[in-house]
Amino acid sequence: MSTPLGRAVEFLRDFGLFDVIVPFILVFTIVFAILEKTMIFGKQKIGETEYPQKNLNGAIAFVIAMIVVATANVVSIINAALPNIILVSVISVSFLILIGVFWQTGELDFRTAHKRLYGFFVFLLLLIVLGIFFAAMPYKDSSLLMYVVNYGLNNANGAIVGSLIMLIAVVGIVWFLMNGMKPAPKPEEKKK
Repeated sequence: MSTPLGRAVEFLRDFGLFDVIVPFILVFTIVFAILEKTMIFGKQKIGETEYPQKNLNGAIAFVIAMIVVATANVVSIINAALPNIILVSVISVSFLILIGVFWQTGELDFRTAHKRLYGFFVFLLLLIVLGIFFAAMPYKDSSLLMYVVNYGLNNANGAIVGSLIMLIAVVGIVWFLMNGMKPAPKPEEKKK
């Protein structure tokens, strides 16, 4: 038996709320916020203070959001990927709550106390989010993620494996050199 709230959600789904209105609001808000922050289209001066071009930013965000909503493939990718990204966010917060059980009293701050662990988790979450979006993108008979995985498994010969090892080695060397180099102390800072 369906509840009145469940029927209301079904009505909103049939009405197109989740296929048109919600993606439009999401894309408009993200694009408008980016344009306001970066001030790509200039500033307007009111008194002594400079503000972003709100009317221009709003018009451009509106047009981009309308184009996105008109493209059914993009909306379907957004609708398929965002619930999974929210699930990853809930899992991440649950993980932090479990860590907080054994943590000392005070703010749990990974960015300053545990920089490498923080960087690892950010990289891991980036890979998960990319995987979710690739899994939501249709390609041929399946998703783009499954196509890439199947292609890699079926064509894993020496050249591909060697190229991946070389890429990992180069990235590792560059990372080690960038993190291992410390600027030399200035002459006045040397201890006497």
